[in-house]
Amino acid sequence: MTTPPPVATGQTLPVDVDALPATEFAPGIQVRMLPGMPGIRTWVMDLAPGAEWPETDVHETYGEAYFVVSGEIIEGDRTHGPGTYVAMGDRTSHRPRTETGVRAFGFNYDV
Repeated sequence: MTTPPPVATGQTLPVDVDALPATEFAPGIQVRMLPGMPGIRTWVMDLAPGAEWPETDVHETYGEAYFVVSGEIIEGDRTHGPGTYVAMGDRTSHRPRTETGVRAFGFNYDV
């Protein structure tokens, strides 16, 4: 997945998310990289009903967060629906899945 360049100082950049190219990350999982700020990678993820992240996502030296826009993400025994913001610090891991399908906007903190 190619990360777009960060938004420049003084720049405002509206983006039509659905017009961006999607990368088929795994069966039923599409990821679109979004312009971000220096040190923050931003993306939108669409999981089809029944999709599961292919392996455990480990955050050794960076944090990650996501905001559920529609559908539900299941993390272990917890279900996160629309309007839920989930933040994970470094030294965390997770393996999201969904039964309903989901769209979430995410952020990786590389600083």
